[in-house]
Amino acid sequence: MIMGKQKEEQTGSGLHNAMAAGSFVKGNITSESDFRLDGRVEGDITCSGKIVVGQKGSITGNIRCQNAEIHGEIMGTIQTDNHLTLKATARITGDIRTQTLEVEAGAQFDGNCRMREEGI
Repeated sequence: MIMGKQKEEQTGSGLHNAMAAGSFVKGNITSESDFRLDGRVEGDITCSGKIVVGQKGSITGNIRCQNAEIHGEIMGTIQTDNHLTLKATARITGDIRTQTLEVEAGAQFDGNCRMREEGI
């Protein structure tokens, strides 16, 4: 069930999907382009590009993507192939698997982190 606004936008780097604040999705999401979430998702998100979770964004479920930038709240596993950035307002409850991790002062993380070399 999708409630609220969902749109596809053209950016300098190509298309990306965006889900606005106030939107709610219960179910899994798959995107072949970058994805910005300012709403709430209960389900897993798989993205072939970058996921940005805004300050008002929240996910109860797992994330699988190339790169991620988290400003909001995640309750679940985050797995990125390349880079994960936890901004100062990020609140993560769950495990992280990534190649590189950047954490700003103030970010909250409760879980395990496994970093690996490329190709492993």
